[in-house]
Amino acid sequence: MLAMEAVGLTKYYGKSRGIAGVDLSVEEGEFFGFIGPNGAGKSTTIRTFLGLIKSSGGSARIFGMDTQKERTDILSEVGYLPSETTFYAGMKVKDVIRLSADLRKKKCRKEARRLCERLELDTEKKVEELSFGNRKKVGIVCALQHKPRLCVLDEPTSGLDPLMQREFFSILKERNEKGTTIFLSSHILSEVQHYCDRAAIIRDGQIVACDSVEALAQTSVKRVHVEGLCDLAGLEGIRDLHYEKEGAVFLYSGRMELLLNRLAKSPIRDLTITEPDLEEIFMHYYEKGGEQA
Repeated sequence: MLAMEAVGLTKYYGKSRGIAGVDLSVEEGEFFGFIGPNGAGKSTTIRTFLGLIKSSGGSARIFGMDTQKERTDILSEVGYLPSETTFYAGMKVKDVIRLSADLRKKKCRKEARRLCERLELDTEKKVEELSFGNRKKVGIVCALQHKPRLCVLDEPTSGLDPLMQREFFSILKERNEKGTTIFLSSHILSEVQHYCDRAAIIRDGQIVACDSVEALAQTSVKRVHVEGLCDLAGLEGIRDLHYEKEGAVFLYSGRMELLLNRLAKSPIRDLTITEPDLEEIFMHYYEKGGEQA
């Protein structure tokens, strides 16, 4: 069963494009990554997907339910963490968490306590006294305490220190292993590479690639490290070239025999050719306008 499905999903703000023609599907039980820099359309896609803002065109379904017509039923099955969390001033953390549970008409006290302990969250403090990172923790507890079938998390780790990030992902992995679908929106590519099975890349409001993380990394682009003097002038397919004291490092998408023939004429001492990481692949999709070289 599909946990999430969008067909031609579009959102315009007046004449300004939010997203245009987004086609996307996420299987139930997946740990899915949604990649793009700020302004690419990640948050607009999520909010339109959840029915929190009205679409300008296309359709979206969650667990087979129409997000515009059955939004209330859908949101009871979803844990949503927005990229920026705000709360009523004057309330203590414990009151915010209890209010979130009451709005869903669910008893979550035991799970909320467990999450607060793991995230080291002081529930007696008032929300306006919290740092940005601790406000994010409150949002995480509110999103996860009712054990939703689907967790939609928009830039969830911003503000969390490295230890808390690791604990947060441990919680998500445990939930995913029990069948929870995780939809993780992030511009931190290492998070997606380490934890997600599949991912989609969004560019200028449109999906430019969607595949397994492993497949996304399998382009013709290679990372090349040359030790020794080398003349690379005029050789097509080279980008991100950095000369070092002992050689050069660059990404290469041209014909390998041309590169090797050129290097064979140079006094090089060593040559290393490896696969680029996801961050380099991501920049490749953006620079190529979404077309894989």
